[in-house]
Amino acid sequence: MDGLNILIVEDDENLAASVAQFLSPIGNTTVVNDGFEGQMMGQDNIYDIAILDLMLPEVSGYDILKHWRVDDEINMPVLILTAKDTMADKVHGFELGADDYLTKPFHREELILRVKALLKRTGRLGNNNTLSVGEFNVDLGRHYVEYQHQELKLNGKEYDLLVYFMQNPSTIITKDQIFDRLWGFDSETSLSVVEVYMSNLRKKIKQVSGENPIKTLRNVGYMLEGPNQ
Repeated sequence: MDGLNILIVEDDENLAASVAQFLSPIGNTTVVNDGFEGQMMGQDNIYDIAILDLMLPEVSGYDILKHWRVDDEINMPVLILTAKDTMADKVHGFELGADDYLTKPFHREELILRVKALLKRTGRLGNNNTLSVGEFNVDLGRHYVEYQHQELKLNGKEYDLLVYFMQNPSTIITKDQIFDRLWGFDSETSLSVVEVYMSNLRKKIKQVSGENPIKTLRNVGYMLEGPNQ
C-alpha cells in the first residue's frame, strides 16, 4: 500500500486534513485547496485515486472532472466528496466520469471502504496480475489495456466495465447486474447510466479495430464474445 498516491482536492482545509489522515494508512496523500491547482496536479502527476470536492475556488469540481476525463493520459478513479446531494448533481457527476459519489457529512469508515473498493476494482490495491480474453489483455496492476496489440485508453467506469466483461466471457450480463457491480454504493442513480458507459466503451474499441466484440442481446443484456466465438 505504501506505493499508492492519493490526491485530495478540497477547499475546506480542516476537512481536507481529516480526509488525508483517514486515508494515510492506505497511501501517500497530497492535499490541494484550490480548484485550478487541483486540476493541474491531477494532470501533471500520477495518482492512484482522486478525492474531489465540487464547490471549489477558481475551477469547479465538475470542470476539473470534465478536463481530466477528456485527457487520455489521466485514468485514475475519481470519488466525488461533496455537500451537493441532489439526484441531478449525482447523475451529472457520473455522466462526467466520476467513479463514486459520497455526500457530506459522511462517516470515516464509509469513505475508507469506498476508496478501498475503487482501488481494488481498478487493480491498484492487492496483488498485481493480468487478465486476457480473446484479443483483450489487461494489466490490472498498471490499469493498462491492449486490444489487438494496440493500447486501449479507458477512463474510470469504462475500464471497470471491460474488466467485468472479461471476468465473465461468453456470459450474458444484464444491465441490472452491471449497475449493481459498478454503482452498487449509489443505488438511486438511474439505470440509464449503464447505456452511457457501454456506448463510450464500444466507441473506443471501434476506434482501435472497427469491430465490436461486446454484443447486445435485445431485452436481455450484453455479452463479451469468448475466443472461440
